[in-house]
Amino acid sequence: MRFYLYLLLGFLGGIPAGMGMGGGTVTIPLLLLFGGVPQKIAQSANLFAFLPTGACALNVHMKNGLLQKDNAVKNAIPALVAAAAGSLLALALPAEFLRKTFGLFLVILALFTFSKNKD
Repeated sequence: MRFYLYLLLGFLGGIPAGMGMGGGTVTIPLLLLFGGVPQKIAQSANLFAFLPTGACALNVHMKNGLLQKDNAVKNAIPALVAAAAGSLLALALPAEFLRKTFGLFLVILALFTFSKNKD
């Protein structure tokens, strides 16, 4: 039964991930609240799930001419370095701190989203 729950949670997180909206902002809270998964496991599972999700979305966006390859490469190099550093930092930090920091990030993101001027 738990397997089907994880399939459902992955599906619900995969939709915004495929749209480039940050599936982790959905997937991680779902895994924590409904899957009973520890914080560090939820974060690493989200990153692992991002690989095929990101590859699929990237392929669709490339086919539609929505990717500026030169900017993507310039962005990818520092992102890889920062991702490695962030992974090491996450291993060193207590799970409770990560949970609270992620929650604060979601609150700030929500405030920013709702206060942004509409064009």
